[in-house]
Amino acid sequence: MIRVKSTLAVLSAATLFGISGLAHAGATLDAVKKKGFVQCGISDGLPGFSFADAKGQYQGIDVDVCRAVAAAVFGDAGKVKFSPLTAKERLTALQSGEIDVLSRNTTWTSSRDAAMGLNFTGVTYYDGQGFLVNKSIGVSSAKELDGATVCIQAGTTTELNLSDYFRANGHSYTPITYDTSDESAKSLESGRCDVLTSDQSQLYAQRIKLAKPDDYVVLPEVISKEPLGPAVRQGDEEWFDIVRWTLFAMVNAEELGVTSANVETMAKETKNPDVARLLGAEGEYGKDLKLAKDWAVQIVKQVGNYGEIFDRNVGVGSELKIERGLNALWNKGGLQYAPPVR
Repeated sequence: MIRVKSTLAVLSAATLFGISGLAHAGATLDAVKKKGFVQCGISDGLPGFSFADAKGQYQGIDVDVCRAVAAAVFGDAGKVKFSPLTAKERLTALQSGEIDVLSRNTTWTSSRDAAMGLNFTGVTYYDGQGFLVNKSIGVSSAKELDGATVCIQAGTTTELNLSDYFRANGHSYTPITYDTSDESAKSLESGRCDVLTSDQSQLYAQRIKLAKPDDYVVLPEVISKEPLGPAVRQGDEEWFDIVRWTLFAMVNAEELGVTSANVETMAKETKNPDVARLLGAEGEYGKDLKLAKDWAVQIVKQVGNYGEIFDRNVGVGSELKIERGLNALWNKGGLQYAPPVR
């Protein structure tokens, strides 16, 4: 695994090729196969989504999406390299071709989808912006934050959302902007700001990294919609389909009861036509994606279904203990829904 930072050379490349990155159109899969790995852009350190553990191994939902793409393409989830990126670096890195896919708690918005040359392939986590405060300031609602000093991460949708929320409520605030989420959290901890605002998932992740996490609370208000998901460059539908159906395969696997523990058995013994098509026991659906017949088997076997990656990274099996909520399957009260393989 390697760490790649955006440079002036990358910025120049983005200008040279054009912001849409169309110079790379149609060639991503071939380039990935030629070099032998997927280059994936992730965050610069967010527990539950993408961070390096004590052994230097990357973990998290966003990391698992990258590993799943590698499993689909190569049959080997280990054939991926990671580029930790700040919020300001991430879009340029994808536009310029520095990375093959961006899987970095990035919000799907109209401008990013239509004006920045990106295509979002789906939603890995339905989120919303919130506020983290020290209990000592005695605030229990965001509506009590008039006049507050607010820490924000630069290059994110949170800046505009924050402005909209305070303006709509007739409140004033003083923003303090930082390049990384860790800097924002340290500023809150030192008392330089009264409140930290970000996606609620990120607030829970930053909270457990503080010296005294129990001294802080996430306020109840959710002030925006933040659908987070992987993105690729526009102009390469072949690669777009592979990344999109990698996510869909994990969601469908959970719905159909296919897990990392039983996927190989089910691929051989299932009588369920939906399972048979997903796992390559019936039809040639992998061929449509230019993938092996057992592409979905490899994803689930090596990485897991959607429920498995959620639980171990941010859910009941993690330090964050985040409830499924909107991220439950559609037939269990949530929004996660994938088209069928057929």
